[in-house]
Amino acid sequence: MRANAILFWILSAFFILSAIVYTIWNLLDPFHQRVEWVGTVALVLSAVLAAFLAFYVGRSHASQGGELPEDRLDANIDDGDPELGHFSPWSWWPVSLAFGAGLVILGLAVGFWICFIGVAFSLICIVGWVYEYYRGYFAR
Repeated sequence: MRANAILFWILSAFFILSAIVYTIWNLLDPFHQRVEWVGTVALVLSAVLAAFLAFYVGRSHASQGGELPEDRLDANIDDGDPELGHFSPWSWWPVSLAFGAGLVILGLAVGFWICFIGVAFSLICIVGWVYEYYRGYFAR
């Protein structure tokens, strides 16, 4: 992460330098002889964005208290792979819930009455997903 922060600072400096060169180039151009604001502002804002990213990545690196496994060259893949929880690969409830959310969004776009069907379907899917392991073949 530290190398990323340094690269973002370099990128920010590059954009500032590019903005200065771009502005001077437009001022020296015999056809324009004025500042072209769209390109200058875009390059300056790109520099500001890169500086924000560099600051954030640098602060994140400082607050984590050391090197992460993905920052070390001698790390294995398993070093940065924590246990995230239990997920059922055979469950259809997330797909059904996504369909219910799609119905709600469709109801907002087309006709509000479809939202009622989508909300009811989504509630059924949430309950089914929560209680998936309490009944049936996969009960625990």
